[in-house]
Amino acid sequence: MAQSSDVYIVAPIEMDPTTKTIQALPSSSNPFLARELEALNNLHRTLKSVPEITNGIPPPPTSVGPKRSAQIERMRQTGNAAFKKKNYSQAVDLYTLAISMALTRPPWEPSALLREELQQLYANRAQAHIGINNWPEALADVNASIDLKRVGNPKAHWRKGKCLKEMGRYEEAKEALEFGLEFGNDAELAHMLKEVNGILSKRQ
Repeated sequence: MAQSSDVYIVAPIEMDPTTKTIQALPSSSNPFLARELEALNNLHRTLKSVPEITNGIPPPPTSVGPKRSAQIERMRQTGNAAFKKKNYSQAVDLYTLAISMALTRPPWEPSALLREELQQLYANRAQAHIGINNWPEALADVNASIDLKRVGNPKAHWRKGKCLKEMGRYEEAKEALEFGLEFGNDAELAHMLKEVNGILSKRQ
């Protein structure tokens, strides 16, 4: 019996000379082919829309667009400046713009760069939300930061404990702080855990 990899099906396709979109002819009704062509066309549109591409040729896989990186860092620093002035709502907006720019990096740029960039931006935006007591929003951001970087991110673990504590979710706050301490001893984490344990003991 022939294996699936040994079977080849010739499907009629055509390319639009103007848009360069590839599509199956009406005589073909293969849903798998339709999905593959849609993915290919989406990749083509992405490549055309990215400014870092020269003459339709994407850069090497490790290439990083210096212009985009500079814009993201500038936006982050502007957000930091607004935060220092206690303009927390403005800081949230600026960090949000930086996050949007980071999320639209071309797919060939190193994923490690994106993870490090986003974990810092989410952590910063969480702190800005904390400044205006937006506890649910801060918790969502700090969870994103921790998902991207668990080790060496004690401030994010502290902020998660802080959010849960302020929302009255003490058991969850205890678990979050204990989880953070698994990645290394931190005085602020230990201090908040002591506070939460004190609250829980009084409630029993």
